[in-house]
Amino acid sequence: MRPFSSLAARLSPAAFLPVLMVLLTSCSKYGAGGNTRFIWLVILAFDIFAMIDVFRQGWELPKKLLWLALIYFMPFLGLILYYTISGRNKPA
Repeated sequence: MRPFSSLAARLSPAAFLPVLMVLLTSCSKYGAGGNTRFIWLVILAFDIFAMIDVFRQGWELPKKLLWLALIYFMPFLGLILYYTISGRNKPA
């Protein structure tokens, strides 16, 4: 029995985001803008997760493209709108 392979299959992509964020932010304590770089990396991580979630939905292609464009061109507002009004379902 391979316990680690079954655990990796059950984890969502969001489980790997904290590890990715630590690796990206460990190079320097502060960016050029102070501590704001970390906040934008968190938003970027959530945007990537939302884009992956859009692809997992059973919607028609135009609706997927609309949500992807909204999340891409307006990262913070698009993320909030996607999680509040998109009518998304959990994938089967």
